[in-house]
Amino acid sequence: MDPQSTYDRIAAHFSKTREYAWPEVESFLEGRSGTLALDVGCGNGRHTESLAAGAETAVGVDLSRGLLDEAVERARERGFEDRTAFVHGDAGALPVRDGAVDLAVYVATLHHLSPRAARVESLNELARVLAPDGVALVSAWSTAHDRFDRDEGFDTTVDWTLPGGETVPRYYHIYSPSEFEADLAASDLETRNTSVSSGNCYAEVSPLNL
Repeated sequence: MDPQSTYDRIAAHFSKTREYAWPEVESFLEGRSGTLALDVGCGNGRHTESLAAGAETAVGVDLSRGLLDEAVERARERGFEDRTAFVHGDAGALPVRDGAVDLAVYVATLHHLSPRAARVESLNELARVLAPDGVALVSAWSTAHDRFDRDEGFDTTVDWTLPGGETVPRYYHIYSPSEFEADLAASDLETRNTSVSSGNCYAEVSPLNL
């Protein structure tokens, strides 16, 4: 179940259902600014747009070229293309230099990576690209969501239904809050605070300055 081909297949329809930035992201970004901002797993660019409002340049990275096409179109239509760049890349090997990023969001993407080592490595990559005083918001789908009746983290698939009825399975690792915190602790990130909201685990993080 390759996430790139999965999201390329559903990109146009998926983008239509992802119009607005999450309130938790907007709250995190309020009052924050920087020179370079990064949206890891940017999808259609809805959160890149929010980052661009407070940064000189916002870069969106995604594995799906189909979603990147949607993001470029959104930036053009909404007039923030001059402050953004959209780049094809992997969360586990970010195409960004060390210590360059002042502000980042890594939301609704971590849970698509497998196995655990890949998820932790992506968190290490986020730490690598953050400036010493940089800050990021990380999120993942949680067992606290109403649709799950589990206490422990687990792997599953969640179908996306296209117009016409075709279903496209998507891999998810559903985190328990304690497991989410454990993966953050195993990475090169320092956790400032964590919370659970709207069925997702959230953490504000900075690079672990050793």
